[in-house]
Amino acid sequence: MTRRLALFALFVVVAIACTRGAPPSEASPRALVGAGATLPYPLYSKWSAEYQRVEPRVRINYQSIGSGAGIRQISDGVVDFGATDEPTSTPANMVLVPTTIGAVVIAFNLPGVKELALTPELIADIFLGKVARWDHERVRAVNQGRALPSEPITVVHRADGSGTSAALTTFLAKRSAAWRDVVGAGSSPRFPVGVGAKGNEGVTAFVKATPLSVGYVELAYAKQSGLAMAEVQNRAGKLVAPSLGALERAAKSFADPTSEVGPVSLVDSADEGAYPITALSFVVVPLEASDRTKAEALAKFLWWAIHDGQDLASALEYAPLPPALVRRGERALRELRAAGHPLLPGTG
Repeated sequence: MTRRLALFALFVVVAIACTRGAPPSEASPRALVGAGATLPYPLYSKWSAEYQRVEPRVRINYQSIGSGAGIRQISDGVVDFGATDEPTSTPANMVLVPTTIGAVVIAFNLPGVKELALTPELIADIFLGKVARWDHERVRAVNQGRALPSEPITVVHRADGSGTSAALTTFLAKRSAAWRDVVGAGSSPRFPVGVGAKGNEGVTAFVKATPLSVGYVELAYAKQSGLAMAEVQNRAGKLVAPSLGALERAAKSFADPTSEVGPVSLVDSADEGAYPITALSFVVVPLEASDRTKAEALAKFLWWAIHDGQDLASALEYAPLPPALVRRGERALRELRAAGHPLLPGTG
């Protein structure tokens, strides 16, 4: 028995020595949990997988639950980071890191019709229920030569708090007095007509399964599902189809001469080649972290995302951040602290 106790004691000593030789911060995997916007979900999923090749000790789990829910969860400390396409609702003790650029497209399901043109005022009146049939004279006026059915329009909208909704309603509120007066802009608008679905995933599935329907979703979801998308008239009066080139035109029109790290919008760019409902997506991170080890891992991942991670955007129908927005992201990440000290090396 004495010999067994001695061997056990020796084992404990060796185990302690091994633990001291490999600090938990270096040897233990770090699990980072985020939640929020559905718009960037395909890209964030790709980033999560690719970053494990760069840093195998970090595991990233992102939950696509909508911008509103993401802001609530990061505010309540349920997750390590939130994500939103509607930055104006972000709490003051949080930092916004721009991550990617997507498009909110008007997707439609019209048997036999693959092309459609819409003005902002027409989109507003369709979602207000004022233009209720596909062959309405106003729809025909901007779609001459297209065989539009004499059938009612089924409107599909988001049922949850959504940055996608915020981008659409911000655009419509700028361009339609009727929309501005009745609905306004925000992430949880009250649509007077239509059916609601949860997430970009839900709206995409509903439109795809429902002939004669129209809804709004992010470009990547529409492309992956094979949905037809309307050209939308921009501020310069040009009808522009959603495309990477049109998103880049909107992004490059943004100039950032300040040192601010707060909200910014790419909606309704004045560039004549820009797609007008271009959405800038953000990750939301607490300014002051309680867990330095985890916060450092998150800051390093986000630094990678706004630099090397941008190379993965175009293949998934997102536009890479232009230099001005990368710089804004760098400034935001340099703001992050734990116990008053910067998280990233070389900042202060």
